[in-house]
Amino acid sequence: MPVVNRIADMQDEVALWRRDLHAHPELMFDLPRTSALVAARLREFGCDEVVEGIGICGVVGVIRGRETGSGRVIGMRADMDALPIEEITGLPHASKTPGKMHACGHDGHTAMLLGAAKYLTETRNFDGVAVVIFQPAEEGGGGGREMVNDGMMDRFGVQEVYGMHNMPGLPVGQFAIRPGPIMAAADHFDIEVEGHGGHAARPHACIDTTLVAAQIIVAAQSLVARTVDPVESAVVSITSMHTGGDAYNVIPQTVALRGTVRTLSPAVQDHVEAKLHALVEHTARAFGARATLSYHRNYPVTINAAAQTGFAGDVAAQVAGEAGVRRDAPPLLGAEDFSFMLNARPGAFIFTGNGDTAGVHHPAYDFNDAAIPVGMSYWARLVETAMPAANGAKA
Repeated sequence: MPVVNRIADMQDEVALWRRDLHAHPELMFDLPRTSALVAARLREFGCDEVVEGIGICGVVGVIRGRETGSGRVIGMRADMDALPIEEITGLPHASKTPGKMHACGHDGHTAMLLGAAKYLTETRNFDGVAVVIFQPAEEGGGGGREMVNDGMMDRFGVQEVYGMHNMPGLPVGQFAIRPGPIMAAADHFDIEVEGHGGHAARPHACIDTTLVAAQIIVAAQSLVARTVDPVESAVVSITSMHTGGDAYNVIPQTVALRGTVRTLSPAVQDHVEAKLHALVEHTARAFGARATLSYHRNYPVTINAAAQTGFAGDVAAQVAGEAGVRRDAPPLLGAEDFSFMLNARPGAFIFTGNGDTAGVHHPAYDFNDAAIPVGMSYWARLVETAMPAANGAKA
């Protein structure tokens, strides 16, 4: 029982929606076309309620089953935003907006959940309420946090929430999931080093901030290797260094660094933050300089609830067969702001195969349209299995 029959018939239509979204990418919370298109489709399908402007520009659709006596309310989330990347695919549906592209597959995520919403409004073969959530600003803006803080869970009575993301390298038609941490917390930091600038021919008369910054960079790489338990996971990456000038003969007064920390547990997150503060301060002091660290916690760890993860895996197996579901997938150190929704309600985040494509966030990436009926069937089966209608027949 792989793909739902009615959904298989919808594949070409939904692929057209996906390619239209791909051709017109929008970023962060600035999604006027995308949000309006999603809301219009949901109303066209006959959703019982469509609400715009949740979490600044998110869209929520409510679909009631033919019965609602179960009292169950299940939320399903897709992200809508693109990335500030110049596309190089050369495809007919490539981005028409310079410097922006759907390089992470959110166009596919949105199209699949829209297709599932159309199917669910047509069939209503469930006892309860399905809430479809279309979120802005996953790519660094924390749109999931904004929707939760806007009271979405309470307003729509969501009891459990589920998310899905495509995975290049995983064959189309397969799924991967795990209980517990599945994606990392993503923090970012800024370091400012201040010394004593001067002429590059007289370094002895200066406190060389470039040298100090280089020592901080090297020392930061030992932080994980020598202070974190090897069976735990953490990454510290300094990704930018700026001296405030580009002269050949000037030792700069200040140097600015920035970077990211990825961890899979709150305890390791606390440890790395504390150690990084001490490392920055004491390394600079050893050279007679001063350094300050500004540490910002952004996305928390994405943690799948055990019961909901088992259920999601069972639903995926209805679509892909048990052999097509990896239930012990290794966690990733990428981050997801679906974590905010999972902190608010129990649920699970699952990956679906995108086949042999370029990786996400690459300028040659494109969502694989062959994955559309697989993802749509997963959403449909999730609702119908979680909230079965009396004597309901599956399509």
